[in-house]
Amino acid sequence: MAITSYPFDAQVVTETQYSQMFREFQDSGVVASFGGSGFAVTASSGMNLNVSAGLAIVRGHVVQSTATEVVTISAAGTSVRVDRVVLRLDPSLNSIVLAVKAGTAGSTTPPALTQTDTGIYELALAQVTVNASVTSITSADITRTRPFVGSRILVWNTTTRPSSPRLGQIGYNADTSAFEFWNDTAWTPLISNVSWSTLSGKPTTFAPSAHTHLWADITDRPSSLPPSAHTHDWSQVTGKPTSFAPSAHGHAWSDLTGVPATFAPSSHSHSWSSITSKPSTFTPASHSHSSYLEAGDTISWANGTKRVHNDSVSGSGTYYAVWVQGDGTFARNTSSRRFKQNIRDIDIDPDAVLSLRPRIYDRRPKEEGGDYLRDEFGLIAEEVAETLPEIVTYDEEGRIDALRYDLLGVALLPVVQDQADRIERLERLVEELSR
Repeated sequence: MAITSYPFDAQVVTETQYSQMFREFQDSGVVASFGGSGFAVTASSGMNLNVSAGLAIVRGHVVQSTATEVVTISAAGTSVRVDRVVLRLDPSLNSIVLAVKAGTAGSTTPPALTQTDTGIYELALAQVTVNASVTSITSADITRTRPFVGSRILVWNTTTRPSSPRLGQIGYNADTSAFEFWNDTAWTPLISNVSWSTLSGKPTTFAPSAHTHLWADITDRPSSLPPSAHTHDWSQVTGKPTSFAPSAHGHAWSDLTGVPATFAPSSHSHSWSSITSKPSTFTPASHSHSSYLEAGDTISWANGTKRVHNDSVSGSGTYYAVWVQGDGTFARNTSSRRFKQNIRDIDIDPDAVLSLRPRIYDRRPKEEGGDYLRDEFGLIAEEVAETLPEIVTYDEEGRIDALRYDLLGVALLPVVQDQADRIERLERLVEELSR
């Protein structure tokens, strides 16, 4: 008979017929939510594995285990292999049992499943990597591969999809969290991914070309324009520097606000506290000035003391006499040969030095109406110029200005030397007359 129908009353239905009918109601898989414990394979001890209790459908037949079962992996070889733990349907034995399919030595590909339409059918529960020469299996060696059923929609992951799907078969992929269907060539998302190329009404360029929007179409706009004074959280500000104050950088003069109308700005002053990068002490370290010190200016003591006669001098603490140059800068008075050239003798007339006349006088004040410095004594430069011009200095207009008092001691040396010579000659004369 070419046409067969079943089941009907008083009709014998074979297990093959029943299996063919029931598998149309439900695919093969573990009856539980995806990832449940049914028929879960875990490590035990040594080469033994535990398989949890569970319920499954295998090609229209039901298998149920009510307690944890133990399966054993064959001894490891000298190279790696991958075994499978399966539920094996054997219609000739009227049974579904747990079994281990050994992989090929040296290969990391698991053995193929036997899935016939009327004979043996194997449902994969797990893959087990058996490394070379190991004596035990660990959790890291086990990869669970169970498909799950709980409704007509099958739940799988990418590696446990049906191996012989029909066109239009639908399932839920737990790896991608998406429904997918078989299009007779590949598994395809039931809802296609939206890409820029599939969008309609999009601008031709991104960002779109210059365009405008009605004020009414803009969301989160201020109620008035420009908006009233307001603040923003630092986290809401875009384009801000990564640190505050930002690292060293520059700005174009035109980008600055509050700049003076001219550069340099007109004469003005700043309080000492508002000046940055100023020295911590006043007067600052060695430097020069372009003009003479004004009244009230002070000169800091060279090494912090007014008691030079009480302090020892060594190393960088050496003391120097100081010259004030015509432009107001300070310089140390050095005497070493290495600072001099064209060295030659000078004849100073002792009588010229002895003719100098010490005077006492009142020094004029700097400002009109100021106090005189009374009873100061010294020499008058114009009088010294008549007999010892070598120690007289002149200002920029050629007028007699000051005396080099530091050279006066040098000028006295010929006087002392002349007197020493006279004393020596008188002593010889007295000695000769006494004979």
